[in-house]
Amino acid sequence: MTDFADCRYLISAPELASRLSDITLIDLRPAEDFAVGHIPGSTHVDIYGVSLNDSSEAPLKSFLAIFRVLFGSRGVRADRPVVIYDHESGERAARAVWLLAVLGHPDVRILDGGTHAWTAAGNKLVRLTEAPPPVDPTKAPPTPPPFRGDMNLDLLATRFDIERAIDNPEYLIVDVRRESEYRGTEKRARHVGTIPGAVHIFWREHLDAHGAFRKPEEIRKLYESRGVTPDKTIIPLCHGGYRSASTFIALKSLGYPQVRNYVSAWGEWGNREDTRIVIPAS
Repeated sequence: MTDFADCRYLISAPELASRLSDITLIDLRPAEDFAVGHIPGSTHVDIYGVSLNDSSEAPLKSFLAIFRVLFGSRGVRADRPVVIYDHESGERAARAVWLLAVLGHPDVRILDGGTHAWTAAGNKLVRLTEAPPPVDPTKAPPTPPPFRGDMNLDLLATRFDIERAIDNPEYLIVDVRRESEYRGTEKRARHVGTIPGAVHIFWREHLDAHGAFRKPEEIRKLYESRGVTPDKTIIPLCHGGYRSASTFIALKSLGYPQVRNYVSAWGEWGNREDTRIVIPAS
């Protein structure tokens, strides 16, 4: 990953293998996949159950507080690097990396290529050989403290930021959903379409055939050819902040200074009656 301008969101399988003892590892795959085989020393967490459909101040504050507790329960601390992984450089892991960056963790990364890259590099996965023992509530260990960091809300966008970005030449909204979602032929919310002025770049275009990030010069060419340039504040969006988190990592790893993932995404924007929506021409 040394070809990227900003490597702090990415780590390769060989580098991870050399640093296992110094890193907190979190597996974001489904629980059954974790049980069958995971990277030694990993803990598991499922973040699919926590979503946000209102990015106003109070719900957003509660949403982030939940993740402080969730990551803290997996032993995440500000003084220890964190690596999060999926089967590939996937959307689940990307969203978790982005969330921890928002919460202020200074060194959180996605394993580029996920477990596919890990095993391809000759490393082993270990099985969960037995179920954890039942917990006696009278003898349970104390709950780990929530993760504490200096919040970085500049990495996050709300619907109010989106509204300000529309028709503002200093901003660019990038819709990373499937083309059918972008053009309104696939309905996943009350309203279909996209945000006025949004550029469509499907999130997997910056991944290679193995699900790892493409070479940085290829990613840069992809985005700059569509007008996504580092002189603008870029706001990627999808339906729930997962796929767009991968775009966030891709652009930040190229050194783009201002990238803000839309936290509530189309799950909020497309279900409200007071948001501006267009259906792009074919």
